[in-house]
Amino acid sequence: MEKFEHIFNIINEQAEKFEKQDMTYLDGVLAMLEGTLDGAFKWEVEGATKEDMRKAIQIAILKGMRKNTQPNHQMTPDTLGLLVSYFVEQFYEKDLAEGSISVADLALGTGNLMFTLMNVLDGKVEATGVEVDELLIRLAAATADLTEQPIALYRQDALESLLVDPVDAVVCDLPVGYYPNEEVALDYELCAEEGMSYSHHLFIEQSLKHTKEGGYLFFLIPAALFESEQAKNLHKYIKKHAWIQAVIQLPETMFSSKAHEKSILILQKQRADVKAPREVLLAKVPNMANKQALAMFFEKVRLWKENK
Repeated sequence: MEKFEHIFNIINEQAEKFEKQDMTYLDGVLAMLEGTLDGAFKWEVEGATKEDMRKAIQIAILKGMRKNTQPNHQMTPDTLGLLVSYFVEQFYEKDLAEGSISVADLALGTGNLMFTLMNVLDGKVEATGVEVDELLIRLAAATADLTEQPIALYRQDALESLLVDPVDAVVCDLPVGYYPNEEVALDYELCAEEGMSYSHHLFIEQSLKHTKEGGYLFFLIPAALFESEQAKNLHKYIKKHAWIQAVIQLPETMFSSKAHEKSILILQKQRADVKAPREVLLAKVPNMANKQALAMFFEKVRLWKENK
């Protein structure tokens, strides 16, 4: 049995016990993780890595989310987390060779995207996460402690005023839908002219506000982001404040339906001494099982990067 499976079995067994005591499974996972940190549960798996721990916690959280489905309880799958991490590495190669970079996720959730990145770039990320949901941010905090990955966490609505310093990079799996607080939305350039604003548009604007000039932003976006009735304003806003570096289409096989398909959008915040890329990288990730096609995809990215 792999080490992460062994850790998952320990978490799962305790969470199921809590479930029998009238708790949801997800609350049981949280109680187990926090109890471990408090010393109420003593267990360790010899030779387990930070990545084993992250994977095991992720599987337990996914199980809990499937049992009690809530619209805001969704997790960024590992495959997407690893792809985003690959692009962060590519765009920050020089900085990472010299030291660390500061990264924020304003829609942190349980932190799976951020912790995947932090494990890939171990010791090279100064992380900040914002999340409004108490259960999700507590799961993120416990995961951070158990994987020994330091992160500054803020529990609040990320679209309200943030006390977060500008960062080198942003990663974010954009929450899709309408933003209910119309009063707060009025402060945004991307506020809808009529009716409710799209929260995913506002998250792009808020993320750009909190990125240093010249910094990059890596978004998981709905594949149809630029086809909505508010897309014209989004285009105009991006043109004014940022440069589109890349739009990466993800394989349809990754998603349960066309409506759930996503792409990766990479932006760079404008800076006076930096030019827009000569051409935007437009690419499609092949089926991840096709190693040859995947190697060609990574080669295309490398060549684009060399010539940009």
